[in-house]
Amino acid sequence: MKNTPLTRIKLIHTAIWLIFVAAILYIFYAGIFDRITPLVWLCIGLVCIEGIVLLLCKGKCPLTLLGYRYADNPQVGFDIFLPAWLARHNKLIFSTLFAIGFILILWRVFYM
Repeated sequence: MKNTPLTRIKLIHTAIWLIFVAAILYIFYAGIFDRITPLVWLCIGLVCIEGIVLLLCKGKCPLTLLGYRYADNPQVGFDIFLPAWLARHNKLIFSTLFAIGFILILWRVFYM
């Protein structure tokens, strides 16, 4: 692997993606198994901040926008070490998991 600006962006982007996926999966887990802890609220806050950043950047990660400077062929997933199919459906998959987990947490907090 070459040490280029795009490679560094891909490494950082993938590491941040893993953190957010872990947070979303924890929210989903907590909602299903009633494990509501302060960590869940921290994860929800992080994911909401991520959502605001994506909205401000018109649906694109700031690292993707930065990656465009260094990419010759910016296809889906050019800026992250993920399979193209996962990069393509990433927002749908993890937004759905987050929404289900968040709704379950709210239901458990307010109705159980």
